[in-house]
Amino acid sequence: MYKSFDMSEIVNLRHARKLRERAKAASQAAKNRARFGARKVDKDLEAARQAQAERRIDGHRRENGGDADT
Repeated sequence: MYKSFDMSEIVNLRHARKLRERAKAASQAAKNRARFGARKVDKDLEAARQAQAERRIDGHRRENGGDADT
C-alpha cells in the first residue's frame, strides 16, 4: 500500500557545522602538538635539515635567474 522511499538522513546544519569546526580544531591541535611539543634537540635537528635543504636548492639555482634565453 505504501511505498518505501529511501530518504537521506535529516541533518541539523548547526550541529554539522560544530562537528566540522571541532574536527578542524582537533587537526590543528595535533599539528601544534607535533610542532611545539618537540624537544629542543628535535627542533634543532629539524631546523638543520631545513637549512641544508634550502642550501641544496640554492646551490642548484641558475645565476641568470632561470631564464634559458639569456
